[in-house]
Amino acid sequence: MNDSSTKRSLAYLFASLTILFWGTSASAFKIALRYLEPIPFLFFASWTAFLLLGIILLFQGRLSDVFKFSARQYLFSLGLGFLNPFAYYVILFQAYDRLPAQIAQPLNFIWPITLVLLSIPILGQRLSLRSIFALVVSFMGVFFISSQGKILNFEFADPLGVSLALGSSVIWALFWLFNIRDHRKEEEKLFLNFFTASLLISIMMLFYDKPQQYEWEGVAASVYVGVFEMGITFVLWLKALKLAGRTDKLSNLIYLTPFTALVFIHIILGEEIFYTTLIGLVLIVGGIIIQQRDQKKLLKKKA
Repeated sequence: MNDSSTKRSLAYLFASLTILFWGTSASAFKIALRYLEPIPFLFFASWTAFLLLGIILLFQGRLSDVFKFSARQYLFSLGLGFLNPFAYYVILFQAYDRLPAQIAQPLNFIWPITLVLLSIPILGQRLSLRSIFALVVSFMGVFFISSQGKILNFEFADPLGVSLALGSSVIWALFWLFNIRDHRKEEEKLFLNFFTASLLISIMMLFYDKPQQYEWEGVAASVYVGVFEMGITFVLWLKALKLAGRTDKLSNLIYLTPFTALVFIHIILGEEIFYTTLIGLVLIVGGIIIQQRDQKKLLKKKA
């Protein structure tokens, strides 16, 4: 096996592990929330991710690099850390606390479409007819998923829970738009983001008015999320993209994540998967793919 084949094989291995770990996240969220409120849950998960990323940077010999940024860069990291992980996960965990996992997970996955909408006022982009069609398709998916299998009876999921799940996608899209302007290495930025989030959530814990005993099951699930949703998985994905060379085909594998998540949700949580969830998820992913193909055509024309 030549060097390029080895790199390609490793890229797909890391990508597969990423999809597997992210696919278990929704189930881990629900398990943690059986024993913990969203705020303590994020406290344990965020500190776990921060410490893990610090260890990774230490072994890479790059931990000292995070102390070499300018004051302006640290302030930028502070703002990004507030958006994600802090605000993003506070809102997302509240959504999971109110909704079945099979509803919250795909609604959160609509962030690429939210990104397109936010690009209009922030980046001054215009929508093509193809993009408008993609948005309509994806939001039809939101409609189906929110019905919880009762679309003919017009009985929809918890409105606040749905709003929180969709709101988390807005936070993530904003984070992504601002993050692309920061050209520092991703692992170092992520380490500082989690440092910010860990401090903020610690401050919230000081004023938390619901003292409780933390059962080991909830703490263990939180640590799992900190490692495999927030920490090492992102590093694996970056490594896969670097090894792949061409990232277009590899990036398409990420669309397997929400479908993988449904399998784990059914097996681990025992949720009966609604037919409307599957239809809605196919529509959401279909709309995202249509939108991304439209963006690729525009980039080719500009080139």
